[in-house]
Amino acid sequence: MKLVLMGDLHYHDIEEALPGWSEAREAYYQTVLARFLDMEADFHISLGDLTNLGSITELQDVYQLLRRENRTFIHVLGNHDLYAQPRSNVLAITGGQRYHAIVTDEAMLVFLDTCQEMTPDDWGGRIDEEQLEWLEGMVQASGTKPLLVFGHHPVYNTTTKSELDKMSIHPDIDMWRILSQKQGIGIYFNGHTHVDSIVEQSGWLFIQLSACLDQHGFRIVEFTEESIQLSTIDLDEAGLIEHASTLYANMKHFTHNPNARGMDSDRAYHVPLMQMKQPE
Repeated sequence: MKLVLMGDLHYHDIEEALPGWSEAREAYYQTVLARFLDMEADFHISLGDLTNLGSITELQDVYQLLRRENRTFIHVLGNHDLYAQPRSNVLAITGGQRYHAIVTDEAMLVFLDTCQEMTPDDWGGRIDEEQLEWLEGMVQASGTKPLLVFGHHPVYNTTTKSELDKMSIHPDIDMWRILSQKQGIGIYFNGHTHVDSIVEQSGWLFIQLSACLDQHGFRIVEFTEESIQLSTIDLDEAGLIEHASTLYANMKHFTHNPNARGMDSDRAYHVPLMQMKQPE
C-alpha cells in the first residue's frame, strides 16, 4: 500500500485588483496538484486547509483540479476549510465525510474531523464526545494491525509548535486516554502548524507536514513486507518559488514560514513492522 500526503494547500479565490495574482495562482496550483495526482498511490490525502476560507468558489475550483477517475482523494477537514460556511455545506460540495475509517490488508486508516466551523478567530482543534467514542472503538478494533490516524490538528505537546495556543487539539481533550489503548504501531499524521516535524512519544509516531506554499512537496508513506517507509518529495519546477511568493505576499489568513522545512530528521522515517526505532 502506498499513500501520498499533502500539507496545508490554502487554495484561494482570485483578487483581480492584484497584478499577477491570477497568473501566479493558476501556475502554482496547477503544477503542484498535477504532480500530486501524477504519483501512483492507493490514496491521495490532504491533511486539511485545502482551501484558504472554504468558500464555494475555492472548493469548486480546487476540486475541479483534483478530480480524476483513477485516483482516490481524501480530504481531511481543516479549520480554514470551514471559515466561510458551515461544515454541512462544505461536505455537500466536496462529497466528503466528516470522519471515517478504511481497513486494508496492511493497516487501518482513520480520518478525523478536529475542526470548529466558522470561527476564524479561534483556529484551535476540538473533537466532540461522539467522535471520541468512535475513535476509541477504532483504536480497539485495530488490534495489533498498524493504525494510521489522519487529522488536521496535532495532538497537544507532541510535534513542533503543538504546545502553543490554538496550535493543537485542545489540551483539555484527553487524546492519550484513547491513543494509549493501541497495541502495536500507531502513527498520527497532521498539518496545521506549517512546519515539518517527526516525534516519537509514548509508543506513537507523530508526523507533521508543513504548508505547501512554504515547503513545496509531499510525503510518501509506503508499506513493504518488513516496514513502513516515510519519505519526502520536493518539487523543483521552474517558477514555483516565485509564484508562491506572489501568492503568500498578498494572502489574508496566511503567514509565510521560512523555517517550514524543519530538520533533516523531520524528512524521513523507517518503521519496522515488528517495532519502532529512531529516525535514520
